[in-house]
Amino acid sequence: MNVLRQLRKAMRRDRQFDLMHSARDMELDVSQGGLLYLEGLNLSFDGFKAIDDLNFYLNVGELRCVIGPNGAGKTTMMDIITGKTRPDSGRASFGLNIDLLELSESEIARIGIGRKFQKPTVFECHRVIENLELAMAGDERVFSTLFAKLSGEQQDRIVEVLTTIGLMEHAYRDAGALSHGQKQWLEIGMLLMQDPLLLLVDEPVAGMTHQEMDRTAELLRSLAGSHSVVVVEHDMEFVRAIARRVTVLHRGRVLAEGTMDQVRNNPKVIEVYLGE
Repeated sequence: MNVLRQLRKAMRRDRQFDLMHSARDMELDVSQGGLLYLEGLNLSFDGFKAIDDLNFYLNVGELRCVIGPNGAGKTTMMDIITGKTRPDSGRASFGLNIDLLELSESEIARIGIGRKFQKPTVFECHRVIENLELAMAGDERVFSTLFAKLSGEQQDRIVEVLTTIGLMEHAYRDAGALSHGQKQWLEIGMLLMQDPLLLLVDEPVAGMTHQEMDRTAELLRSLAGSHSVVVVEHDMEFVRAIARRVTVLHRGRVLAEGTMDQVRNNPKVIEVYLGE
C-alpha cells in the first residue's frame, strides 16, 4: 500500500470538523496590487527608538527578504504586523481596507497572516500528519480534532501540503524524530494549512545543513505567487538564492531597497552591515 493510500485510510474517522475560515473568503481590497502597507511607524522602548518613521510596502504574491544588523528593527517590525506590539504612531494595514492596529494577535492570524519564528515549534510527540491536522483545526479544542473525520477536501489539502514541504514519506513519523530542517518545513506546512495570504519567516536556515538550505530556498520560492512571503535572514548566500527584492533596515528605518546586487553595492549598506 503506498503512502497516499495509507493517508486516505488513516484519515477516515467518525466525526467531521470544519476548516477555519480562509482569509481568501474575506473581501480584502488589493485592487492597487499591495498587500501590506506600513507607513510612518514609530515605536520607542524606554527612550530607545526601535522603529523610526518606518515605511514598508509589500505586493500581493511577492517574496521579500529583510536584512540588517542586530537591533535594526526587523523583529519589532514583524511584532507590529502580527499585533504582538503596538506602535506609538503610524499606520499598518492589510490591503487597503483592514487596519491591523485595531485587531488582536488572534484576529490578525485569522485574517491570513502567519508567522514562523526562528526556533521550530511543533508537537514533537505527534506524527507529522497529526501536526498538520491540528494546525488545520484553528480552534482551542486541539486534541479533540485527532478523532475527527476529515472531508475529502481536507484530506486533499493535507496531501498537498505534505507534498509541498517534502515530507510525504515522513507523514507517520513522530515530529520529534525529524531533523532540524525537516521540523522547519513542518512548521511552514502548519502555517500553510491555515491558508495564509502573508507568511512572515524569521531566520529559516539557521542551523541547517547546505542540503536543507537548498531545499528551504526551493520551498520558499515555490510559495511566492500564491502567497506573499517576508523572510528575515542573515545568511547572505541564502538571501541571494531566493531574493527578488531586498529591504535593508537600520536603526528602525529603511536604509536601502532593491535587488540583491543593488543592495550589496550600496555604500551605506556596506558601511553599516555588509562590511561587518
